[in-house]
Amino acid sequence: METVKEKKNDPKKTATIKITGAEAIIHCLLAEGVDLLYGYPGGAIMPVYDELYKFQDKLTHVLTRHEQGATHAAQGYARVTGKVGVAMATSGPGATNLVTGLADAQIDSTPMVCITGQVPRHLLGSDAFQETDIIGISTPVTKWNYQITKASEIAEIMAKAFYIAKSGRPGPVLVDITKNAQFEEFEFSYEPCKGVRSYNPVPKPDKNAIAAAAELINAAKKPYIVWGQGVILGKAEAQLKAFVEKTGIPAAWTILGASALDTDHPLNVGMVGMHGNYGPNVLTNECDLLIAIGMRFDDRVTGSLDTYAKQAKVIHMEIDPAEINKNVKADIAVLGNSKETLELLLPLVQKNTHEAWHDEFKKRYQIEFDEVIKNDIHPTKQGLTMGEVIEEINLASKNKAVIVTDVGQHQMIACRYAKFKQSKSNITSGGLGTMGFALPAAIGAKMGAMEREVVAVIGDGGYQMTIQELGVIFQHQVPVKIVVLNNDHLGMVRQWQELFFDKRYASTVMVNPDFVKIAEGYHIESKRVSERKDLKATVQEMMASDKPYFLEVKVEKEDNVFPMIPSGASVSDIRLK
Repeated sequence: METVKEKKNDPKKTATIKITGAEAIIHCLLAEGVDLLYGYPGGAIMPVYDELYKFQDKLTHVLTRHEQGATHAAQGYARVTGKVGVAMATSGPGATNLVTGLADAQIDSTPMVCITGQVPRHLLGSDAFQETDIIGISTPVTKWNYQITKASEIAEIMAKAFYIAKSGRPGPVLVDITKNAQFEEFEFSYEPCKGVRSYNPVPKPDKNAIAAAAELINAAKKPYIVWGQGVILGKAEAQLKAFVEKTGIPAAWTILGASALDTDHPLNVGMVGMHGNYGPNVLTNECDLLIAIGMRFDDRVTGSLDTYAKQAKVIHMEIDPAEINKNVKADIAVLGNSKETLELLLPLVQKNTHEAWHDEFKKRYQIEFDEVIKNDIHPTKQGLTMGEVIEEINLASKNKAVIVTDVGQHQMIACRYAKFKQSKSNITSGGLGTMGFALPAAIGAKMGAMEREVVAVIGDGGYQMTIQELGVIFQHQVPVKIVVLNNDHLGMVRQWQELFFDKRYASTVMVNPDFVKIAEGYHIESKRVSERKDLKATVQEMMASDKPYFLEVKVEKEDNVFPMIPSGASVSDIRLK
């Protein structure tokens, strides 16, 4: 039964039809442009899956092997496309298995909508089978959440969910829908959300603040830029490049900001943070002006706040007012989308080169190269290093690959040495540091950008946390490349134990399975490399393949990642060895 009403105001508003709540969920997804989602069915969400079966020609569902894998895949998809990732699960354990991915997406500002089934409304609060208060559980790790208990709420709540997830500073939203609401019929029409009362996602830039910022920039002798993921989320890559090139200011990046500016750009001075580059870290405490663009001054970037950039004036350009003065006091706060604020700032700043200041970065780079980089990328030792593997991937991909990393030593090495020519090329778990992120995130990234080469670089520890997602690669023939850097240890924990716990290696030795045989069990082409003479040819073979490929590289067991700022120390106390 259908009744059609005339659409008067919004051309995107759908006709009114009488359908079930379950079918309405599918129509909402289609109206928001969703064509791919990840999930795992179960009793409380089964009506939606039944309707999903009828729409297979319009909406592809990917069955992950664990609900956490669904969230990470949705994150990878969102990070590489800029669209909202979607994951779906049943109630109880299905819903709680989404929590890690929600927390990861929340702290890394990833737009995601998660849909969970729930027991019928009359059973809420009765401890029914697979009933869990997912709203209460997920409240701290979502941008917004809501429980739908009647079908008539679906259109408005779903529209609001997508709007909140993607607007302003993005983040994850969870919508929990009771089973009775999925079965109920109602008069459905869909209108995209254009605003929410009391929610101002993008502050209007203050032109006085921008003029004051320009005055500081023009007067500075040693200005320094640190940019973060806000540049990528704000689609401000071109504006950042224009700003850097006009002002001549050296610019460094946080790990989530990587790839917004070409790695080889002459004004790109490298990475800040605990395992960042030597110059960008120590010179933070020598600049006279620090310009932070779309970054939140997290502890891995600042080290000890008591000593961080105390000599400098600080300009903080940020979309989220909650980040201003949270960790580092700003002399001038420039609120707004980074694209818009940089465009307003650009005509006001003077052209400059700051050559003497740049020389300071070059001197520090040479020190780091001699002490660290040449040994990581061109080692003389017999065993393979993680750095030389990343360098071979750079060469074989011509710096065009999307690199998806897990968490640990391999992550820091990849972030240090991967080279990028295109934005949205570095996908990693930043703030939460989720082991197990990379494999499912790489699947989502590849399915979101089939035209791009996607390489998952993973440690042997994190790989085994979501290794079951090889089943998705096999079932859907996702041509992702997987590189496991195997040192038979939980490498980063072992490094800390060596440096700070008198070499008491408690529970960090890994007795690993035969990774090649496991991949072969999923019918994925696989190889293992343990000698330098075989590395280049094998990496080239992997990158040339148009099918899924697994490569295990046996690397040095006791290599450490340097430079390193000890936890809680000043950025000036960075260690080269």
